[in-house]
Amino acid sequence: MDKRAIGVFDSGVGGMTVLKELKKEMPKENYIYIGDTASFPYGSKSKNTIIELSKKRIENLIDMNVKMIVIACGTATSQALDEMKKIFNIPIIGIIEPTLKYLKQKNIKNVGVIATTGTIRSNGWQTGIEKYITEAKVQNKACPMLAPMAEEGWTENEIAKLAIHEYLKDMKNLDALILGCTHYPLFKNLIEDELGSNTEIINTGEMVAKEVKQYITDNNFGNELNIEPNTKIYLTDLECNFINVAKKLMNDENIELNKIN
Repeated sequence: MDKRAIGVFDSGVGGMTVLKELKKEMPKENYIYIGDTASFPYGSKSKNTIIELSKKRIENLIDMNVKMIVIACGTATSQALDEMKKIFNIPIIGIIEPTLKYLKQKNIKNVGVIATTGTIRSNGWQTGIEKYITEAKVQNKACPMLAPMAEEGWTENEIAKLAIHEYLKDMKNLDALILGCTHYPLFKNLIEDELGSNTEIINTGEMVAKEVKQYITDNNFGNELNIEPNTKIYLTDLECNFINVAKKLMNDENIELNKIN
């Protein structure tokens, strides 16, 4: 048994969609979440910058003695995960690999991916999908406005509806759509309305949570005896709308934020 927390980080509130799924799958675990709100958004930054920011956040989490780390960010996963695994001797899981395993298991071939500009530019999703499913047809779409809108809590209003329509209007005949940025599950209802019931909407947080649970089980370092699990949330900048979006997403009015340098 290992009582240490699972560390999670993202550029902002989007990674809370992953944390929510982790807590569903493993309610007895402790968690430490870092939202790099001072550096938001990651999606428009260079690969070298993403690597440097990811390195700092992982160093923060290791200093807090976490037992493993989840990169709850599509941009950081696609551009920094491989480098982070070379640098740090700690289990690190991103959002892409678990989702690719699910696609292969379900034999999904007509796949759409929406993500940040940086993620789409990296071709991380397309390369991975084509590696796992040789006959796959992939439609990619960068949706740079969605993450900032999610940070503001604009996920269900008329502006969000118009943005979703504009981004998705040319994506046709999809068996599944991957929400390649962890902010995007906040728009899931609007996306479902736009694409219809025949397209499966894939929340990467669900896939990540199952992968982390399996890893912890296989390596026997779960925290099954924890009666009062603890979740601590740190931000690099407290002057943002994070708390309001997080409370609604997690259905928890008692969320407390801490400042981290």
